[in-house]
Amino acid sequence: MGNVAGTRLRIITFIGKFIKDRGYAPTVREIMKGCNISVPSVVQYHLDRLEQAGYIERDPQVVRSIRLIERGEVASVKVPILGTIAAGQPIPVPSSDTWDATSEETLQLTEDVTQGREGIFALRVKGTSMIDALIGDGDIVLMQQANSAEDGEMVAVWLKDKQEVTLKKFYVEQERVCLRSANHLMAPIYQRPDNVEIQGKVVGVIRKL
Repeated sequence: MGNVAGTRLRIITFIGKFIKDRGYAPTVREIMKGCNISVPSVVQYHLDRLEQAGYIERDPQVVRSIRLIERGEVASVKVPILGTIAAGQPIPVPSSDTWDATSEETLQLTEDVTQGREGIFALRVKGTSMIDALIGDGDIVLMQQANSAEDGEMVAVWLKDKQEVTLKKFYVEQERVCLRSANHLMAPIYQRPDNVEIQGKVVGVIRKL
């Protein structure tokens, strides 16, 4: 029993520190790695028991939804994950209305991550063109809805003629828009201003470990 209690204490301690440091909850595999547990099923077993005992709270429909139940707990917000965005060559998405669609998946984040911003949504990253900006394949980017950007800002851009969206750094060069990767192996994309529609700005990254 002592070993079981010690394991659960390690898990609770790890979850608390992870949330404090990053502003969002760990996954089962991150708990497994951080607490030196051999298999995910063992972590899941302990999380089930901790939830039954009233130490944590989870929402099965929400990604990273583990919350410690304690006094003075940090307020949290739900952020919809609206799909996948290419950090490489643009990929098709259903339509530019994708950003306003009802999401089947959400993230639960603390308010210090969103910093009170409105219009926050999340996208999963596909590709490696932003790797030098520490955004890799499988990461999740937090976006704030926007229809304009300053030079150098990282944005989700809808290319109207191709009906595709991509994640790039935005620049205006004379009478054209330059969309630059953060990967020296990839060439910039040049577009007419009337073919580019900014959908949102990157305000945060949740990295895949």
